[in-house]
Amino acid sequence: MALQDTDVFVRLERFYDALPRPYARAEDFGGLVLFVREGEGWPYYARPIIGADTPSAADITAVRQRQRDLGLPEAFEWVHETTPDLLAVARSAGLGVLLAPLLVLEAAALVPDLPVAGGAIHFLDPSSDRFDAEVFAARAVAQHAFAGAPGSGVSQAQIDLDRRQVDSGDYSIAVVESPNEGILATGTLMRSGDVAEIAGVATLPSARGRGYASQLTASLARRALTAGVDLVFLSAGDDDVARLYTKVGFRRVGTACIAEPAAAPL
Repeated sequence: MALQDTDVFVRLERFYDALPRPYARAEDFGGLVLFVREGEGWPYYARPIIGADTPSAADITAVRQRQRDLGLPEAFEWVHETTPDLLAVARSAGLGVLLAPLLVLEAAALVPDLPVAGGAIHFLDPSSDRFDAEVFAARAVAQHAFAGAPGSGVSQAQIDLDRRQVDSGDYSIAVVESPNEGILATGTLMRSGDVAEIAGVATLPSARGRGYASQLTASLARRALTAGVDLVFLSAGDDDVARLYTKVGFRRVGTACIAEPAAAPL
């Protein structure tokens, strides 16, 4: 039976709220909760508190001050269909908002796993002697792909955190690796209960156009289904990227709002 969109949004809210909690402390500011990472790792976001009234501009200002005090990015995320009035409030409070297509997987439409040109997809194994080097390379690929220039890599503490998360079974990191060129693309699956998000799908600029992102996404989605997940979702950077994901088996159900200070590039 197909999921009703209203059920999807309720489940997504629970996912977004639950995912950071094992690794962060939650600080409430009116209608917003700020997740503050405990220890190493990528920083989290602030988002609406489940069941609370629409956050106010004052709530956003208070969170931004706290983020600055902690040296954190001033990042906010929410689903427009769940908190529609927040878009205007965020913009009035000085945030620029990226409206990212939000897509969910139609399991019956998921494309089969197919060979990739010039390489192979595999999932990183935390018990492997190669895990540290592979995580370092995968994170470098993502930094290069998203920042447009080679990144500085990641710390050993971040690699150790990745190992713990993958070992827990709730995180998976997949890569496309070429025998001659090394790791060329990567993507991550993050699970909480029976909901999972695919994120961070990235390909080196020199390896784009080979279908790596599509096949990585399909492999990550299939891994989630095999593990008992029945709601797999992702956010696309724009409509063109969203159309690529629809060819893998996803359909658009809404809009994910990703906000930063308006002066920052989005």
